Amino acid sequence: MQFYYGQQMPLRVLDEAEFWKMQESEHTVVIREALSNLENQYVDALKQWEQALTATHQKVVSFVESVIRSHSIHAQLHQQVIQLVTYCLDESMKFIELCHQIKTHSSAAKNLIAQTILDHIIRESEYFIGIARVILYA
Repeated sequence: MQFYYGQQMPLRVLDEAEFWKMQESEHTVVIREALSNLENQYVDALKQWEQALTATHQKVVSFVESVIRSHSIHAQLHQQVIQLVTYCLDESMKFIELCHQIKTHSSAAKNLIAQTILDHIIRESEYFIGIARVILYA
């Protein structure tokens, strides 16, 4: 991510969060479909995660619209964006935990294809976490 966005940096980080929350939501479906004999506890957890990630995505979209309509980013809006990005980062870390649980404990995840899919999904969420940390701790 480039840092020459200046005043528009909150919009840039929201763009990233919007993309990655949608990706993570879609990844819940990929896992359920790719691991056809996945245990019910994980299927149910992934369905709940799909709803939660979709709700977060919608919240991010709402903030994108607010930032776009603002002529300048006021301190309060900037702080709310930072809080939302922090929430998104924490949510991604918890989603990764679920993916690790599935990878470690599910009999459906014991083949190479399932392991590769889960590793890929974990790496993608870790990529977003890296971006969010740069913004939050810069």
